[in-house]
Amino acid sequence: MPSNVKDMMAAANAAVPKITADEARKLIAGEDALVVDVRDAPEVQASGKVKGAINISRGMLEFRADADTPYHNAELRKDRPIILYCASGGRSALSGKVLKDMGYQKVYNLGGFKDWAENGGETEPAN
Repeated sequence: MPSNVKDMMAAANAAVPKITADEARKLIAGEDALVVDVRDAPEVQASGKVKGAINISRGMLEFRADADTPYHNAELRKDRPIILYCASGGRSALSGKVLKDMGYQKVYNLGGFKDWAENGGETEPAN
């Protein structure tokens, strides 16, 4: 069992595939993947987000992902690919591991928002 952040990150990175911007675009276009920004709201407000992404902070992810809670977000479905990102890829990896532990099968780590934007990914202002 992981006992520190280094171990937790290693377990998360082993469980959740890291994908490129091109792979993400294909999943979004071909499989209706849901893109989830797990950064905190002030970060999203300051920089914007991936076009079409929803923002669910890492601290609320389990509640939004569990259909048995009153906080469930219906866009999070276990039959839909989920692409996660954050500022640098760490929180999205950990978030992906949580979703895998909750029974989500197709979970991917896009990494950092900056990488997406610098590789020509479409962005939009936060809502």
